[in-house]
Amino acid sequence: MDITILGIESSCDDTSAAVLCNNVLLSNVIASQQVHVKYGGVIPELASRAHQQNIIPVIDTALKDAGISVDDIDAIAFTRGPGLLGSLLVGVSFAKGLSLAKDIPLVEVNHLQGHILSHFIDLPDRTLPHPDFPFLCLLVSGGHTQIVKVDSPEKMDVVGTTIDDAAGEAFDKCAKVMGLPYPGGPVIDKLAKEGDPSRFKFAKPHVDEFNYSFSGLKTSFLYFLRDRVAEDPDFIGNNTADLCASLQHTIIAILTDKLIKASKHYKIKDIAIAGGVSANSGLRMAIEEEGRKRGWRTFLPEFKFTTDNAAMIAMAGYYRYLDNKFSTLDVAPVARAEGF
Repeated sequence: MDITILGIESSCDDTSAAVLCNNVLLSNVIASQQVHVKYGGVIPELASRAHQQNIIPVIDTALKDAGISVDDIDAIAFTRGPGLLGSLLVGVSFAKGLSLAKDIPLVEVNHLQGHILSHFIDLPDRTLPHPDFPFLCLLVSGGHTQIVKVDSPEKMDVVGTTIDDAAGEAFDKCAKVMGLPYPGGPVIDKLAKEGDPSRFKFAKPHVDEFNYSFSGLKTSFLYFLRDRVAEDPDFIGNNTADLCASLQHTIIAILTDKLIKASKHYKIKDIAIAGGVSANSGLRMAIEEEGRKRGWRTFLPEFKFTTDNAAMIAMAGYYRYLDNKFSTLDVAPVARAEGF
């Protein structure tokens, strides 16, 4: 029997709705918020207000694109957390209201789990490659950097995590001190293609086991620029591409070094990446290159599944539906979610 899931995602600054039939994506609509660009980061109050404006037309469009009505939905999957509490509240409240009005079951989803399970989405015109269980997933975004051992859709263990900043934060904050626009990660990625990654050397942190740290790199980068600019006020402008290439090379090396260690330790060779930073071209090439050297099967998400999107929430919700893990109407959003 086919199962149709409506997914709702509102954890940060993208309002998204998607429709999934089993694991086949029928629609995925995203409304991005440009209001934050001039502030150099997401403003929570502005984000929640924009979600309120966007959520009804986004869901309406997703249903129309999928060619179904509300009455065809078997369950509503929604992001409960982690994320911005005000933003989450919009999605959770709408999901509960629709559930109550139409007597449709609710399924809560961990946003990070959704990113990981995006690797199991198929498209109407083709089947995408899926990892086998168990696999390792490098989950990298603006707020999270983790290595997750995935034993099943419902059993995931974080085996490595950042002890301070995430990789995405390092990209964005370093971009800001160079005077680059927000979000900084994609800008650095673009400029890095024009630069020399060996031009500047930046220190790598020494952290135990499979954990990460990016705070020291961010701080040392700031001091490096301060000292160079003191000698030459035009230093950043004259060396932007090389700075971006060297910084990106360092961050990617930090990420892949720990992933290689985890792969050896757990003897797992199905390796996936997920999250916003998984769109970084340098990281994608590095993962593929390591895969060729080490005999990995590598899984890179399609670009439309790297950002926050409801397709991944619907996919995670589908598995929870199969396990009869339904939510009640008293469920509340959570800004932080421990584990999976």
